[in-house]
This record gives sequence, structure tokens and C-alpha cells, in this order.
Amino acid sequence: MVATSTVAASATPSAQAAQVSEPRIDVSVSGDSIHPANRGNLCVKGSALAETLVTQGRLLRPRLHGVDCDWDTAMDAVAHGFREAIARHGPDSVAFYLSGQLLTEDYYVANKLMKGFIGSANVDTNSRLCMSSAVAAHKRAFGADTVPGCYADLEEARLLVLVGSNAAWTHPILFQRMQAARAADPGKKIVVIDPRRNATCQLADLHLALKPGTDALLFNGLLHYLHSHGHTDAAFIGAHTEHAAAALAAAQAMTPEQTARECGLDPADLLRFYQWFAAHPQTVSFYSQGVNQSVRGTDGNNAIINCHLATGRIGKPGAAPFSITGQPNAMGGREVGGLANQLAAHMEFNSAHIALLEKFWRTPNTQPNVAPAPGLKAVELFEAVERGQIKALWVMATNPAVSLPQSDRIRRALQKCELLVVSDCSAESDTLQLADIALPATGWSEKDGTVTNSERRISRQRGFLPAPGDARHDWQIVCDLAQRLGYGEAFDYQSPRDIFVEHAALSGFENHGERAFDISALARLSAREYDQLGPLQWPVTEKYPGGRKRLYDDGHFYTESGRARFVPVQASAPQPDTAQPSTLQQSAGFLLNTGRSRDQWHTMTRTGQARRLQDHQEAAEIHMHPGDMQRLAISDGQLLRLGNAEGMFLGFARTDTGLQPGHLFAPIHWSDSNCLAGRVDALVPALLDPISGQPQFKQTAVSLQAVAVQRWATLLLPHAYAGAIISALGKRGVLQHWYRVQFDAGMRLELALSGGVDWKALLGTVLPQAFDWHWRAMHAVRGQRLVASDHALQLQLFEHAERAQLPDRRTLEQRFSADLPGHTGAWLVAPADPGRILCSCLQVGERAVREAIGNGCDTVEALGESLRCGTGCGSCKPELTELIMATQPELIPALQE
Repeated sequence: MVATSTVAASATPSAQAAQVSEPRIDVSVSGDSIHPANRGNLCVKGSALAETLVTQGRLLRPRLHGVDCDWDTAMDAVAHGFREAIARHGPDSVAFYLSGQLLTEDYYVANKLMKGFIGSANVDTNSRLCMSSAVAAHKRAFGADTVPGCYADLEEARLLVLVGSNAAWTHPILFQRMQAARAADPGKKIVVIDPRRNATCQLADLHLALKPGTDALLFNGLLHYLHSHGHTDAAFIGAHTEHAAAALAAAQAMTPEQTARECGLDPADLLRFYQWFAAHPQTVSFYSQGVNQSVRGTDGNNAIINCHLATGRIGKPGAAPFSITGQPNAMGGREVGGLANQLAAHMEFNSAHIALLEKFWRTPNTQPNVAPAPGLKAVELFEAVERGQIKALWVMATNPAVSLPQSDRIRRALQKCELLVVSDCSAESDTLQLADIALPATGWSEKDGTVTNSERRISRQRGFLPAPGDARHDWQIVCDLAQRLGYGEAFDYQSPRDIFVEHAALSGFENHGERAFDISALARLSAREYDQLGPLQWPVTEKYPGGRKRLYDDGHFYTESGRARFVPVQASAPQPDTAQPSTLQQSAGFLLNTGRSRDQWHTMTRTGQARRLQDHQEAAEIHMHPGDMQRLAISDGQLLRLGNAEGMFLGFARTDTGLQPGHLFAPIHWSDSNCLAGRVDALVPALLDPISGQPQFKQTAVSLQAVAVQRWATLLLPHAYAGAIISALGKRGVLQHWYRVQFDAGMRLELALSGGVDWKALLGTVLPQAFDWHWRAMHAVRGQRLVASDHALQLQLFEHAERAQLPDRRTLEQRFSADLPGHTGAWLVAPADPGRILCSCLQVGERAVREAIGNGCDTVEALGESLRCGTGCGSCKPELTELIMATQPELIPALQE
């Protein structure tokens, strides 16, 4: 959605340049109404982008061993480190780790440098963590990494099957399209297949809460059912596929009865799904991380694709297996070979493609040219760093110290690396804190290039603000290294357009229809044409100059035979590792699922800058089934500790009726930069899909303990002092947990303490002598309040034995740095708490919603008319419906219709 936004800045260009050093830049963001992907709609994260345009937390200068320096000094050190490692240990001693946040042009030059000129395939990307099983399945089935369908198919389908996807939260704009299509066609059937009853389930006619990790079994059972009941397309199978018999043989034991038993499903519900699938030729299977992030992820993908091949439901309007990605440019990175087992332009590691790349790139003949074999995949790459095999590593625009499994181990590995280079726009990521060399990169609003979304649609992203400080574009930084390594002639690009047209030309180079990715019709774009490039779905060729909406509508695939391949899937129910740590006293054992929360993105290095994006969930949480909470005497908001042999995680308990007993859910976004022990991937073992190398993030065995907290404190203060206060409390041994929330005027710290603190003494040692303040202490029903101020409020501290008795934080933030009246007692009376914010777009809290329901607003539409909630991005609508149902149970039948 980032690339589809249009932005209006209120300042002139010269004024904008002057504003870069200011805390906040005056920019407004709106959706592009003519872009076919979002039609002008933005999710709450997209609409909040302008709020992230702050210099607070930006990396603005290169740093060498923590000290600011100039670009020449930094890049000389990078080049020296890479050159020395290659000379002493060979090309495979260096590596790049890239990101779906890079633009395609950035990705292209990084891949070209490492695989084409340094001669190593040790280039991988964080897309390995979310999309690589889908990539592997596409290549096994179609002979190429291609998504056959398009977003319009979601509307044209008569049966929509969402597998392992909470689209209401993770793809809210597409979910709105699904909702609108359902309203226009009430006969459309929607099935959600997910162990957890999530927000998306409110749109579903049927929810199959299967056992985690049994997706492949479920679809093997569907394949068997379709075949045994005569619902396959024999003509399509015979003319356009191969290996159908082997796939059917692998699935033959999965009768509906056996499948229901293995998957833990009601046989009647399972049969209803199978019958619906058989009866609806226009079926889209929309699947995501619940399928991909598994040790059986590739097989799970192929089991779904097998059912579409068996019924000929591919390449037709409203009929497609549709793997949906989460990053803005995961597909663009795959186009240029961003994965370690790919070469550029969808080429493979074979002699013909290697020779073709050497010819096109004109690589020097004095060295091993294009990398001869696949490199190390993400988890393997960091294991090689730990072993000392990788001597120099450059991480671009991602945060592996938080996002990879065994994140404690990853941090230790990065600390051991001889040379760690990190280029990022954020100065506060966990990974950047470990870097030997930090390089300031541009971010959204400054970058210029292209991205490709999940329906193969290439879109232009145009920068509109100057780079702050000394920040440079990622492609410029990579080209600088290439020049210092002696490859300047091959990397003498003057603009992103120069890179893009080379990328386009390579896609068509000696490509006679053998490779699916081909945008060669764009290889001669002028600078003006590139700047004005509109959204296009690849391939873009002489045959398809305007792009191609759907693939495989002609029955031709990219395998050697030209036929799609059925893949025999040998599926079985997973057996999770139940090993528990001996260092933690166990009170309960659970299976933990990880994933995204509604309003956050990855590790919050960008979305954490937008205050309202934290209103819906400002701290790491642990969702639990209410029966488990009652059994263990755990209440909402209680601090919990999860642990296993890998590590530990802290979060606040939250009731979740959508979970199955014995299962937990926790978000992936929190890190050491914004809380204590909030990296949930510290618990996740490195269990990998044997084909794709994608880690399993969904079925982690953990123990659970409640943490006894004696005192809770809320502290509002300037950003500069937060770290020192956390450190001082840690040294005193009373700090059990902390997290921070950044707002415009300062920082809010939330603290869990094991005992009392002499706050006046502690702050006296932390705050600088120049800090002009004095205490104003008060006592009230809701606990002790201590305020430090001069003429404006500079520090607020609220402490209580009960967390719920602390005042509403949002009002406190609004008062921070405000001028103080003469009498502060009345001014500081604890404000009313509006409750948890349900609608982040319009800032509507739960209390107001409950009052409106009590006053007769018994539909989401009525709430929208009264309070405007749900009229923005719409991602709060499922929660509004849930609140209506909880408050007015007699309305449940009408709301479910």
C-alpha cells in the first residue's frame, strides 16, 4: 500500500528541505483512487505514514564503531573488510541479507554485485521467513515462481477459501474488497481454515479450526474426495498436467472420516467444505503465513495447488490458487534473484543460465564470475556467521536480531561477526545496535523506484522529500562498494531508471518464452516514461504490452514438458517438540502461535513512530483461551512469562475466545529497542522446511508463568533520559518489565517493579543538573502522583500497586510539555479512561462504543454513523461486531447473516 499512496506536502521544496531537521514534517497522505490495487483505500498503517516522518530515531550520519564519520571513511572500511575477507577466505566468506522493504532497483544491484561479480550466492532476504515455501511450491507445480491470479479474482470467485490468513488484519484493503463482493453477491461462500477463530472469521460461512500443521492433510483429503466423487476435470488433467496418479495415490488414505480425525474437525463441517469446493468452479484459495511458516509449508502449498489442478481451476476468472505476501516488495526481490537459491530474472543455477548472465553482465574473466551454486538460506547463513564461516555480513533494511528464530542465538552470532555492516533508516533497531559500521539509508517518502505486489503488479514509488542528513539510497550505497572493489564500470548507474531498464532488458535476454518473468517491453523507457510509468502486471512483452492479468489461461506452464506438475504430498500430523527448560518452574505447557497484530508492522522501527498505531495494542501481549486463564487464575492484563529451551518472552495476558484450549498467540513486533524480553522469536527453534528453508513460527512448545509485580509505574519524560532511567532501575534490581511508547513531545515508560523505589533520589542521579525542576507531590484515590516541572510540565510519574489504577495515558501525553497553571492539583486530577482504542483511524475507544450500543446502535453501520468508527480503513469492524454480540447477544443471529 505504500507505493500506491499519493502525498501532498504543504511546504514548497525549499521549505521542505528546511523542515527535515524538525521533529515533524507537514505532509498529508491519501490513497491513489485510480490505482487498481487499492482504489484509493488505505489501511491504518498507510494512512499513518505521514506521522512516521520524524527525525527522532533516524540514522542521519555514517557510524564507524559507534562514532559518526563521513561517507568515504565508512565506505573505505566496508570495502577493506569485504576485500580482506574475500582475499583470505574466498567469496563465500561474505554475505548480504536483504529485505522486502527495498525497492526492486536496490535489490537488483545488490544481487548483481554479490552473485555476478564477487561470485558468491550468499544473498538471502527476509522474504525467506514469509514467502519461500510458496516460491518453492510454485516452482514445483508450475516450473516458475508465479502467482496465477489477480485481486479481481477475489471478487469474481463464488467460493473464497482463506487458509492460514487473517486478512481482516493483515490485508485489510483486500478484505474490504471481499466484504464488498460478498454484499453484492450474498450467494458467495467464504470458508476460513485456521486453528484460531480470528477477525476474518466474522465474514465466513464456515470456519474450520483444524489442528495446527494439518493443512496438507486437509487438502490431501479434498483431493481424494474430488477424485472419488467424480469432481475432477479429466480433460484439463490429461491435456495440461502430469503426475496426477502419483498425487492421488499419496492422498488415497485420506477419506473424509480419516481426515476429520487427523485434523480434529467435525466430520459434517469438513464434508460441507468438500461439497462446496466440488460445486463451485469459480474458487480462489487465498493462503498465507499459516500455511507457509511450517516445516511442511511447501507441501501444504502444493496440496492446495493439487486441488486446483485437479479441477482445472487456474488461469480463469475467479479461479486460482493465490499465495498472498505481506511485504511491499517481496515479489520484486524474487524477480531479481533476492533468494539464495535463485539467480536474477527467475533464472536457475544451471550452466546455461550462468553463461547467459555472464554474457549479459559482461563479468570479468579473471575470477570465478557468476556464483556457480546456491548460497546459504537465511537461518543457515546466520549459523555460518556463528561458526565464523561468514566473515563480513551486510544487512540492509531489516532486523534479523529480532525476526529470525532463536533470536538470542542470532544476536550472539552477530556480536561474533568480524565485520557487521547495517544500512537502515532507523537508528534504533536491535540489529543496528550491534553493527560495526552503520550506514544511513533513505526510507519511504525519499526513495524512488519500483515495487511489485502479490498480483505481479509493478508500481512506481516516487520520492517527494529530500534525504535527511547524509542518508543515501540503498542502490547508491551498493554501487559505491562495487566501485571500491573495482567493478565501477558495471555499476555506473546515474538513476533508478538506469537500473530498471537493465533489469527489464535482462528479463527478455535470450528468453524465448522459457522464463515466466519477462518485462522486456519496458527496457527502452526514457527517463520521462519511467517517471510516468503506471501500474502493470508482468509479463510485459511485445505480445502483452499492457501486461497480463492472469497466467496459464492458455494451459501452458514453464516446466520442461509445458505441463503443470501434481506433487505427491506425503502428509502426517505434526509432532511438536515438547522439551521444556529446566530453569523455569513450569505451571503449564502450551503451543505458541506467532503473528502480526492489527496496526503494527514487522519490528516497529517505522510504525512505532506513529503514536496512534499503538493505541490498539501498545505492549506485547499473550492471548489465551478463557478456560486456560480461569484454570490458572490468570486475569486480563497480568504480566506473564513464557519460556523454553531457546529463551524467554514477557507479555500481558489477554482473553481470546478464538483460541483453542492449550494454545497461545503472541505478536512478533516488539524487541529489545522498545521493551524488555519482548522478542517472541527468542522462543522459536530453528525448525525448517527441508525444501524451502522457511522456519516454522506457528507451533512452539512453551511453559507459562505469572509474574508477581509489587508496583506499577508510568513515567512521562523527554526521550533523552529514558535509557538512563531503565538502566538505573535495572542496576537496583527492581525492574521486572518495561516498555516504551513514543509520542510527539516525549517518551512514556511503563514499568513493572518488584518493590518500592525512591524516585526522587533515583531521578536526581539520572537527570542532568541543568534540568530545571522541582517536585510537586500529591496523593489521591488513584495513588501517588509525583510531578517534576519548571514552567512547563517536564516529567510525570504515577505509581500504584494495581496497574488498572494508573490514570489514562493518552490525556497525560496531551498535557506533557503544556504550560502549567498556578494551581496544578485540579489540573492533574486523573482523567477518565476511554478504554482500549478500537478504531485507530478515528480514535474511538471501547467505552464510547459500549455507550453507543447501549443507546441503540446495534449494527456496525449505526456505530459508524454515530461515532465514525469503522469508516476509515475498516479493520476495526470485526471487533465492533464482536462487541455488539457480547453486549447484545440477542443480535447474534442477525449479525451472522
